[in-house]
Amino acid sequence: MIALRKLVLFLHILHGMLVCATVFPWIGKEARRRRIRNWSQRMLAICGVELEVEDRRTRRTLPHGAMLVSNHISWLDIYVIHCWEPTRFVAKSEIRGWPVIGWLCDKTGTIFIERASKRDAHRVLHQIADEMKQGDLVGVFPEGTTTDGSKVLPFHANLLQAPIAGDLPVQPVGLSYIDAATGELALAPAYIDDITLLQCLDAILRAPKIKARLTIGEELRPEGLGRRELAEAARAVVVELRGGSPATDMQQDAGALPAAIAEPAASR
Repeated sequence: MIALRKLVLFLHILHGMLVCATVFPWIGKEARRRRIRNWSQRMLAICGVELEVEDRRTRRTLPHGAMLVSNHISWLDIYVIHCWEPTRFVAKSEIRGWPVIGWLCDKTGTIFIERASKRDAHRVLHQIADEMKQGDLVGVFPEGTTTDGSKVLPFHANLLQAPIAGDLPVQPVGLSYIDAATGELALAPAYIDDITLLQCLDAILRAPKIKARLTIGEELRPEGLGRRELAEAARAVVVELRGGSPATDMQQDAGALPAAIAEPAASR
């Protein structure tokens, strides 16, 4: 059974590569977004992952020209978010060299950054701001690494300079994986420590049915905030969205959150 699911997944990935190579160059942005969403939904289904989205926003319109920030658990995170809203992610440049996955990331609009290079970070900040001004949703994982999903690490603030410079909102989302039967934390998707991508995939395919829970919070506005303040405010929202508590997550200054939560679009 596992071998059959791996074969189906392999064929699904090949189909995605074929579409990227032969169809994407000839279709518009919205058509590409629809195909990315549909492909990602099929990816989750093959992996036995059910998606649950809770939207807590006052106005549930699609994000337009914003930076999406999320906690980071697994390589699956990207496809979970794509199922809700296709997003251009920022990823370390090493991923570009990964077999198959790196090529797919490149063709679906990933923005690659050389994390050790200050010059490249400066270039990426400008690119992110430009892409958001053109209406794209650009996704980042400010923790800078993955966790097992039990907590949210402190957010690195560097890339949060882009929405500040562009006067654009930040869209926080909280992500967790749970056992669909018991409601307990599911550890199989966690891409941590020395585990390989194939080992993580194998754990996911062998696990009981998993539910990916994506919780959407209110936009944050960057006006009057520095990048570190904005990072702390965004992290505070993400902690709350995924049901964090003082026992498991570092608490942020309570005063930073209310000042940063965006007003409903209708009142702006």
